[in-house]
Amino acid sequence: MIAEPLVFAATSDLAGRLRGKSFPLADVESRLKKGVGWTPTNVMITCFDAIAQGPFGALGDLVLLPDPEAAVTLDFEDGGPVERFMLGDIRELDGTPWGCCTRSILKGALDRLERVAGIRPYVAFEHEFQIKGVTEAPAAYAMAGFSARRGMGEAVMAALRQAGLGIDTFMKEYGAAQYEVTVDPTLGLRAADEAAILREVTRATARRCGEAATFSPIQDSAGVGNGVHIHISFRDADGRPVTWDANGPAGMSAVTGAFIAGVLKYLDSILALTAPSDISYLRLTPHRWSAAYNNLGFRDREASVRICPVTAQEPEGIARQYNFEFRAADAAASPHLALAAILHAGTQGIEEGLAAPKVTEEDLSALPPAELAARGYIRLPETLPQALARFEANATVTGWFPEGFAAVYAAHKRGELAVVEGKDEATRCAAYAEVY
Repeated sequence: MIAEPLVFAATSDLAGRLRGKSFPLADVESRLKKGVGWTPTNVMITCFDAIAQGPFGALGDLVLLPDPEAAVTLDFEDGGPVERFMLGDIRELDGTPWGCCTRSILKGALDRLERVAGIRPYVAFEHEFQIKGVTEAPAAYAMAGFSARRGMGEAVMAALRQAGLGIDTFMKEYGAAQYEVTVDPTLGLRAADEAAILREVTRATARRCGEAATFSPIQDSAGVGNGVHIHISFRDADGRPVTWDANGPAGMSAVTGAFIAGVLKYLDSILALTAPSDISYLRLTPHRWSAAYNNLGFRDREASVRICPVTAQEPEGIARQYNFEFRAADAAASPHLALAAILHAGTQGIEEGLAAPKVTEEDLSALPPAELAARGYIRLPETLPQALARFEANATVTGWFPEGFAAVYAAHKRGELAVVEGKDEATRCAAYAEVY
């Protein structure tokens, strides 16, 4: 059959899905300059493909400009079509960034952090996913569970390497048909691009293997959830690691301590951006190894932010390995928007000169509310409407984003909530499993 090779120019939208347009591969050089046409109202398309009420209507024109640094060509060598796509930025017709482009928002957050603190984040997104439509024993971390889908795992890792990612591990996770895939850390924008690429490549590879993968936050509240854990460390302008200080609390340098303090201070107000689905809050509960409070833990997988272990013994090695992990996120979020929110919160902490937070090594859910409050801990929002309300009410947080963005984002999410309103938990989980 004859075929004209096509490239899909994509944006990671407010729902964390890739949307865009394709063009002939033969036209790639011209499209890198002029892009493809885009419509403002597209930002109101929810994860369920319903259009939420928004300010744009039928008016306006934009350009989606593909970035050759975020291009993927994937040949599975199985006789099927070659996957080609490129992430890009949404711009006004005069070339300026559009205020609701998640990739441009992240660029702004990265610029702010470097301007304020002179540092750049080194980031890795760690993903959990499940295979849909199967009933099987969990085989938690078991070789039997790994071997059952070794072929798919090897295909996923090969595809990620072909897509230009530095592959790290593939493991059978705790839940039924649940797996985790990790990649090497890289600098900020590229890390978010790689997270978006990883999700698409994993789903495409699973399809080629006769499986259906979902990154949905949770498929069944009686089971486990699928999180996205965002590992962060810092480098200075010369590329030197500056996250660790042997004399700092729990090894945190001054800039790391202030950054994490900012993240925790504003966490309840950014949660709508990092855990942005109706069912995200079924996962963010105590004793799920997720996140329920605004605390920093030391090697504690119940904490919202966790200081991770290192294996190095000498100071240079420790400095390279030392990192912290943001755990209150999932794949319903655009990786660009989630990382932007975290970076803005951390930069705010640096600007405010916040002291490093105390490290917890206890079950905060066992403490009475008065003690939690006295120690500065709060229960994070327990529903998406609660999270949206805190986001909208915090003028500092909404002020980090371009004018009008907060209202558009909240309207988008309320349009999403309207689709699942009144449905039982199983139906809501199934709906999200289909789209993520």
